[in-house]
Amino acid sequence: MYSQRLENLPPYLFARIDALKGQKRREGVDVIDLGVGDPDLPTPDHIVEAMIRAVKDPKNHHYPAYEGIAAYRDAVAAWYDNRFSVPLDPASEVVALMGSKDGIAHIPEAFVNPGDYVLVPDPGYPVYKTSTLFAEGKVHLMPLLEENNFLPVLEDIPAEVLERAKLLFFNYPNNPTAAIAPERFFDEVVEFAREHDLVVVHDNAYSEITFDGYRAPSFLQADGAKEVGVEMHSLSKTYNMTGWRIGMAVGNPEILSGLGRVKSNVDSGVFDAVQEAGIAALTGPQQCVADACAIYQERRDVLVKGLSELGYDVRAPKATFYVWMPVEDCMTTATQFLNEAGIVVTPGVGFGESGDGYVRFAVTRSVERIEEAIERIGRLRR
Repeated sequence: MYSQRLENLPPYLFARIDALKGQKRREGVDVIDLGVGDPDLPTPDHIVEAMIRAVKDPKNHHYPAYEGIAAYRDAVAAWYDNRFSVPLDPASEVVALMGSKDGIAHIPEAFVNPGDYVLVPDPGYPVYKTSTLFAEGKVHLMPLLEENNFLPVLEDIPAEVLERAKLLFFNYPNNPTAAIAPERFFDEVVEFAREHDLVVVHDNAYSEITFDGYRAPSFLQADGAKEVGVEMHSLSKTYNMTGWRIGMAVGNPEILSGLGRVKSNVDSGVFDAVQEAGIAALTGPQQCVADACAIYQERRDVLVKGLSELGYDVRAPKATFYVWMPVEDCMTTATQFLNEAGIVVTPGVGFGESGDGYVRFAVTRSVERIEEAIERIGRLRR
């Protein structure tokens, strides 16, 4: 009944986790969900109020512009300039997205022909791989290993792959490993892309979720980055707006034009009222972001301390709201945590083969729930 293309796709990790959670809840289990990275904090009031006003305005009750309204693109450009000192032309170097997943899912269709390679981090956000398969491309996995600080070793990519490679995905601060990248690595990516004529896509959705004084850079800060690539960003994690579906792709105009041609044929753009809320987020007070990071940092510290006291080898990340913990067998650990303790964690192998041997915790639950999770895990280890 289904196309071969669909049959080739792996099961979507988070859909499977949702099904298992639902089953446990139906069995009456008090599930503590530390699996999916969906912020539990509410969207800040000033953003919600801007949305309410915009929804009531009849001018927003029509088809939106495919590339985004001018005011939203202006706000994105101003935010990038203020945050990263990266100048952008709102007219040609900014495109509105329905969340960064939208851009990641569609960009291979603009640049990848059947049989072309896409370079994908492993472990990594599953959509890098599935978007490649939808475009009938071939995936070459770049292992992210602890001994390399979870950075890909670009020179390890075989020459025969690079001859047919069109696109390179990467993502720092990283999901799922929570690793950060030195800015010199961004310079290395630019030079590598120039040498091999690659389109670079940097997924920077977690740049604002940082701790201990760390400030994450943009790929576009690297010299020449706009010549070879684009950056996908999202308001989802920064402003607790995962359900709102609003983000942006910024950078090289020709690459964005290709993405735009795909999107204009498959969707009708972002609802203007949501873009108005996005403007309020980007141009309004930013204390809400600092407050959220303080909450995540407290939760991170409680989780890391508790797991360490139970004998796990776990480190406190400087960014994202994830904790990446080595375990003997990730599927066994995740299954035991769910079945015997009612705790959802994500098995690392779900993000790729190199994720085997790790589980990912998301600190998107209260300190009290994290403390309860630690207590339950402690009972398993007695």
